[in-house]
Order: sequence, then C-alpha cells, then structure tokens
Amino acid sequence: MQIVLDGVGVGELPDAEKFGDKGSNTLGNLDRMRPLRLPNLAAMGMGNIIPLSSIVPCKYPLASYGRMAEASPAKDSTIGHWELAGLISENPLPTYPNGFPTEVITAFQQAIGRPILGNVVASGTEIIQELGDEHCRTGYPIVYTSADSVFQVAAHEEIIPPDDLYGMCKMARQILQGKHAVGRVIARPFVGKNGQYTRTRRRRDFSLPPPGMTLLDVLKEAGIPTVGIGKIDDLFAGRGLSDIRHTESNQQGVDDTLRAMVEPSPRFIFTNLIDFDMLWGHRNDVEGFATGLEEFDCRLPELLESLKDNDVLVITADHGNDPTTPSTDHSREYVPLLITGPKLHAGIKLGIRNSFADLAATAAEYFSVMGKISGISFIKELIN
Repeated sequence: MQIVLDGVGVGELPDAEKFGDKGSNTLGNLDRMRPLRLPNLAAMGMGNIIPLSSIVPCKYPLASYGRMAEASPAKDSTIGHWELAGLISENPLPTYPNGFPTEVITAFQQAIGRPILGNVVASGTEIIQELGDEHCRTGYPIVYTSADSVFQVAAHEEIIPPDDLYGMCKMARQILQGKHAVGRVIARPFVGKNGQYTRTRRRRDFSLPPPGMTLLDVLKEAGIPTVGIGKIDDLFAGRGLSDIRHTESNQQGVDDTLRAMVEPSPRFIFTNLIDFDMLWGHRNDVEGFATGLEEFDCRLPELLESLKDNDVLVITADHGNDPTTPSTDHSREYVPLLITGPKLHAGIKLGIRNSFADLAATAAEYFSVMGKISGISFIKELIN
C-alpha cells in the first residue's frame, strides 16, 4: 500500500529556483520553526533522509529509506500522482498567471447561463472573503486559479448547492481541453455570511485523465484489485480503480486504509492524506501542519501492526508545500521514501531516485506486472 502525505516535501530540487521555490524544504523548515515529535517516523528512518534538528538519524531504521526527485516539469498533485503511478509527463500542464482568456470565460458563462466573478490568481481562503458578499447578492460563481494548473469555482452552499456546483465544474472540464487542458477543475463550496466565510469539506476535483498507462491501469488489467482512498479517484479521473473511497480528513483516510488492509489480498491500496496540503500548506499554517504530522505519527503503529506477511507499506509525498515561505503554493521538492514490510530488508539506503516512477516500477515488479510503465525498480535491493 502507498500512503501519500500530500505536500510533505523534503528539500528543494536542483531546479527549484525556476519554479520560484528556492529555499523550500517543507519538513526541514517546519522542524526548524517548530520541533517535530515524530518518534514512529523517526524509527522508520525519516531522520535518515535529510538532517532534522529534532529527529536523530536512526542507527537501525525499521524501513528502507531515501528520497525521490520529480522527473516531470511540474509541482502539482495531478502530475505528481501520475508520476508516482509510473507516468512521467514531458510537458507541464497550462497555468494562467493573468487569469483565463476571454474564450474560456465566455464559453463557461454561456454553459452555466450566468456571469462569473473573479477570474484572477488568488488564495482560495482570501478570495471568498473578498467576493463572497457579492457572490451571495448576485448568485455569480467565483472563478480563480493559482500557480498550479487549476480552474477553481467557489460558491456558497446556500446560493449554489454543491451538486449544482459540481455540475458547473463538469461543464468547465468539457470546455478545458486541448491547449487549455488544465490538470484539475476544482469545486470549492463555502459557508458563512457577511464577509466571514469558510470553505467546507465538500470540495471535488475533476481531473484530466492520465494521457498514458499508469500502475493502476496495469494492476486492474491483471485482475489485481486497486483501492483509491482520499482524492486518488479525482486525480486519476477514476481510471484504473476498482474501489473508490472518498474521505473528509487525514484521520478518516487512515481509518479507511486500515479497513482495506484487512480485506482479502493481494490488492493495491493508494491513499492520499490531503489535509497537510489543503488545510495547512496552502494557508501557511506551521502549527497546524506540524500537529497534523504528529497526529499521523501516532497512527503509524496501527498501520505497521496491520501488515500481513506479504504486505508492503510505502510512505511518500507528491510535492512540497512549505508553510514557512511567503508563497501559499506548492513547492518543487524531493519527496520522502520510506518502505517496509515483513518480507523486506530494513535499513537499506535507497539514495536519491531520479523519478517518482521508480516507486511504481518497484510495485509493478512486486506484483509481477512489469513492462508498461516508466521507472526503475529497486525491489531487488529489498528482497534477495
């Protein structure tokens, strides 16, 4: 099973400056700002991956460890997860630093039958405070984007019910094709009144389907059940998944993972824990991010104790989202790699992998379904 701590990067990539992310180090900078209490991740080898002031490297780590560079020219969740699943993207998805062009907005307004507000680059929590009152008065949805390849539509749940908002986003997804094929159209429901608005957990992502084969496709074709927990379904447009389980929090994501672990094997469980990114990284909430990591660390023994004889547990991430920097966007970083299981060697230094796809190739070889995805397997370093 593969657990993605969304946004938990471990240091800037060599080309981070090109992405405006020089100096980003989500885990390292968090630890510098607020010492982290992560005894279980430390025991697995997290402190062996990068220097951390509050986590001493473990002499005999329970897991094998390393870090992975992203080969795709991106730092968003969609391409990050695609690469984790063995699909390396040659080109970045389109972004809109000046808002969306007239042709896109006009087509969207015609499709939904009303004007829109915004069409700017903005923080999602800030734009609903700025335009929420006008939205409630007019009924016009708020459209905005970020440094990522996203078309986001925000609406008050009492003005545009979530199901209607999802319908608008599906229309946007049909429009945003070709040169305007953004990675995700995101529905952002919110509640509140009089300039005091908060987003709800009814967010939905409508993603671009992967343009090539992924590990999920290969496994499903081979008859191996695939379970997507959290927003995995959204990131892969539902493709390659035989079982979809949406969640509303990191804790529910861990609960659902534990439930899936006791079901018949073999199966591939792909879990995304979104709160690190959505609630804390994008809001530069250092304390929230640190506390969230500690809460996950407390659940880690349950996951380890639930491993059956042939199970493998991987802990990684899809990009960084450093809450200590001025930016509220994702950051171009290495991601951690911790891998353990009853039949795997522990304490193997896996070094720096050149692509997230190496993890997918390793899983594919473990399941004996090699050949259709990118990446270099390191399974033989773990089993002999």
